[in-house]
Amino acid sequence: MTIATHTELVHHFTDDFTALQDAVLARMNGMAPPETAAALAHPALAGPIAIALAHADVLARGDIRRTELSGLPAAQRLRHLREHARRVRRARSEADAVCKEQRARRIADRPGPPLEPLELRVARAVDPEAYGRALREVLLDRGSPAADVRAVDNDLALWAREWGSAAAQLPLAVRELLECHDDAFVQALLHDAREGENPHLAHDAVVERWGRHARTALAWGRYAIAQAERHVLARPSTARRAQLDALDDAYQDAAILAARAREARHRIADLHDRIRDRAAAGPFAELIARCRAAALTRFAADKPRLWQRACRLATEHREDCDARADGCPRCHRTLAALLTEHTSADTSQDGEDGGGGSEGSAPGYKERYAILDDFPSRAAVAVADAAIGDESALCGYGWAAEDGTTGYGDSMASCSGEAEVIGVCQAALNLLGRHPEAPVLVLCDSTEAVEAVNLALKSADPAAAHRTVLFPEGRELLDRLLPHRDRFQVRWLKGHIGHDLNETADALAGLAVRRATGRVSASAAGKEVTRILRSLSSDPDPGTAAA
Repeated sequence: MTIATHTELVHHFTDDFTALQDAVLARMNGMAPPETAAALAHPALAGPIAIALAHADVLARGDIRRTELSGLPAAQRLRHLREHARRVRRARSEADAVCKEQRARRIADRPGPPLEPLELRVARAVDPEAYGRALREVLLDRGSPAADVRAVDNDLALWAREWGSAAAQLPLAVRELLECHDDAFVQALLHDAREGENPHLAHDAVVERWGRHARTALAWGRYAIAQAERHVLARPSTARRAQLDALDDAYQDAAILAARAREARHRIADLHDRIRDRAAAGPFAELIARCRAAALTRFAADKPRLWQRACRLATEHREDCDARADGCPRCHRTLAALLTEHTSADTSQDGEDGGGGSEGSAPGYKERYAILDDFPSRAAVAVADAAIGDESALCGYGWAAEDGTTGYGDSMASCSGEAEVIGVCQAALNLLGRHPEAPVLVLCDSTEAVEAVNLALKSADPAAAHRTVLFPEGRELLDRLLPHRDRFQVRWLKGHIGHDLNETADALAGLAVRRATGRVSASAAGKEVTRILRSLSSDPDPGTAAA
């Protein structure tokens, strides 16, 4: 019996998500009928199977967590659930690998556009902004509305899609999704998961925005899980039924968000494939070729020295290149790097914007943040660290100061960087209160957190750190820190190198997240804190602040 005879079953699985997931899990457990297993091997189901397993993965972890928090003796059930979750995770990884292999095969089999001259590829790699500017001017001259102009070589799919839809009237619901604020769009994704599927998310004009914000929506799903966990843990183990049901609902929503995020990725890949096919042949390919040729003429006129050097370097390269018969398809990156080295020294003489300036000599994290000689000796110094849970947005933070004080607590974070920001802010606010006249320095081993806090301090606005700090807990802490920005600094410290304060902060953060998730009792946590502080210092009673 061949796959071709299972067309009806393949269509059924394509249309019925629940049936597909049941069949996939049955195959995973070795219980699927032969005809079902054969149908699931159909290439058209590779993407849907990956989506179904993304959904099942979250549900499997939710079943474990609900059982852990139920307070009932269920060691055997937990072993069964954990083994099931491991099998689902393996199956999900295998399904993702199949999707990647299929896409790589499609890309390899698809005829690409004609290879552009090596000189153009070298010059464009050196100064993509100049070429993009020339291309936009060409498109404007050809009548494209300014709002629809995109540099073809920077994002061909987006450009082609907008050219194709410029004359079309988008449905009102699609226009609303395109024009709303990012926060409103994320709310639309949450509504899609919790209330009812929104078919307009799959529209070609919206799907890329869907993909960009799917991770944010999933973070809010983990936030709901964390809130539900807190409500469960606040009740005695014998009176948690309603709270456990709410936790189950939160995991159900998060599972849908995970599946829809995976679906968005597949739809974006399909969109790009379709538009690249369109851009590689027919009238559209001719339009792109004409635009690029005109843009090249403008680029050469605007950047004559760069263009001459690119041409000379390309000519010299072809004499010895083994790939010259194929047009040197990948040589332009190496040549662009060589050209950049020669160009940076005399950019100012050419009157061209090289964009290098003094940034090349600017100290990096290793040079700048490992040195504290420029900071006053009377400063209050602490090291902060954080840890985030696996299943929800619950996180723990910890800090240890040179004056012997320490602190730890829990909060909500969308990622490890946001958790580290919370730890930095908690340490800083404590030291600022304890040392009202002294400057305060907090060290952190997360470059993402250091950059986010510095960005918020520089702009005097917590919203400036929105790429890292998503939840209100972190933003409220940053807001409290802003009035003290004149006497507070945060710097990077390389982690896990034996620094006593860093190791203590790390241990306290790990303890805090285990306490927040109910994996360690209050009495056991107190004993562990004593052990951690004893290892920090011979001081028999250092101060501790637990938030």
